[in-house]
Amino acid sequence: MRLEPAVRLARIGSPPRTPPVVSFFEFWPGWLFYAPVVAQWIWLGLRYGDLSLPTAANPTIAVGGLCGESKREILDQVAGAERDMLARYTSIVTHSHDPSADPAAAEHALVQAGLGYPLVVKPDIGCNGTGVRLVRDRTALSRYLSAYPRGTRMLLQEFVPDEGEAGLFYIRHPKEQHGRITSITLKYPPAVTGDGRSTLRQLILADPRAGRLARLYLPRLAHRQDEVPQQGERVPLVFVGNHCKGSIFRDGTGLATQALTDRIDRLARALPDFYFGRIDVRFGSLQALARGEAFRVIEINGVGSEATHVWDPATPLLEAWRAQFYHYGSAFRIAAANRARGHRPAGIRAMWRHWRRQSNLMAAYPMND
Repeated sequence: MRLEPAVRLARIGSPPRTPPVVSFFEFWPGWLFYAPVVAQWIWLGLRYGDLSLPTAANPTIAVGGLCGESKREILDQVAGAERDMLARYTSIVTHSHDPSADPAAAEHALVQAGLGYPLVVKPDIGCNGTGVRLVRDRTALSRYLSAYPRGTRMLLQEFVPDEGEAGLFYIRHPKEQHGRITSITLKYPPAVTGDGRSTLRQLILADPRAGRLARLYLPRLAHRQDEVPQQGERVPLVFVGNHCKGSIFRDGTGLATQALTDRIDRLARALPDFYFGRIDVRFGSLQALARGEAFRVIEINGVGSEATHVWDPATPLLEAWRAQFYHYGSAFRIAAANRARGHRPAGIRAMWRHWRRQSNLMAAYPMND
């Protein structure tokens, strides 16, 4: 894997170097890019005698965090002083029949948790940033709640205003005392800058990268497409730090200092039997992040997460595949060690059940920011 010296990663507000606009494989159909990864999964499943084996990599998380797991239940497991590293959160279940009851329930939960606006609302079960929004007041929260599926849990999370966002991939073998960071992805929200003449739609279509991904941005900005941003006005195109929603990813693995590794290791070991997954954080500066300081955890993901630095446009295809093979191979090896300790994999039926439930829910969530 390519490591980039942290000294080159100096800014947060914009990507720190000028790579290709997109890599040639960056927006391939999923089946095409992941075909070798699926083949590896099947081969390892046959080798280890269980296609569902990776679900034992994190035994205290439903299906190991492969899909359909509860974000709240994972965060709730963080124990001790390391809970202070988490962005504060609470959750509610929308009323089964009466949407008008949800705003009052949400407000009560916010008061109980000591949270206020703005805040991030997100589905408890989901992935790829689907349904995640930044809401700034009760009116916006009420609109979100009215579009949310009935009888379904959602998280209300403290908004961390720091500009930086990163995904830190963590691996620890059950026989090891300490783990390691194997990937860091720096996430940048795409934006266009106004010229005082062009509409937002025109600016997006004229941008070298955004124009190629207009299908991701224009639908959620439909109500603003005819606006004319002022000269020099920067207009973010998406809030969620997710590649498939249009965020720009850069490989920041060179930031994996010992200080940061030690801090993330303490957090990971504060979860019972957590060995494999990605920890998403927001941070104020790259220098502080490298020192293991001044960041807040917004999400912890299990086996279903990936080392997303591969979506840096400068990453070669073979390197991206090597990273995928290494990480999912590690999931099998860790799970095999856990199976030997008495932890049972979930099984194919449980994997299918969780995946189907997640897919059905994601189809019903409101559009993300």
